[in-house]
Amino acid sequence: MKKWIISILIILVIVCFGGAYKVYYSSMKPMKAAEKKAVKLAGSDISKVDDFHIYNGKEQVYVIEGKNQEGKNVIIWIPEKSKNPIVKKAKDGLTKEQAIQKISQEKSPAKILSVRLGMEKNIPLWEIYYRSENKLINYYYMDFETGEWLKKIENL
Repeated sequence: MKKWIISILIILVIVCFGGAYKVYYSSMKPMKAAEKKAVKLAGSDISKVDDFHIYNGKEQVYVIEGKNQEGKNVIIWIPEKSKNPIVKKAKDGLTKEQAIQKISQEKSPAKILSVRLGMEKNIPLWEIYYRSENKLINYYYMDFETGEWLKKIENL
């Protein structure tokens, strides 16, 4: 009797893990397809992809971080509509740490929830999403190259 119960439990665990894997794989397909499309659009501007994400602002933008043919760190923004890549050397803009330092000095966030690259009106930017001391949500958009504040949405 114990063998039957153990066998059934093992089969149930295998079925559950198989189902979870299938759901995960299915949910990642669109992201992998978008990454493949973005790398194709970037062409020779990228030789190695380190990170890829989709920024959804006023328009959808593919953001690729990686290395170019010379091995230099580059960031490529590709707007979904125009498909014209904007390529910048990573060293020519603020790092993630510098963006965090700037927001920490100016706004003293209680908790930074997300810092990611994006683009609005063809201006590469850092989007910083954080919670203030009073638990309200805030978004700050900072120019990638200059660190200048472009837009802010506060106290949501």
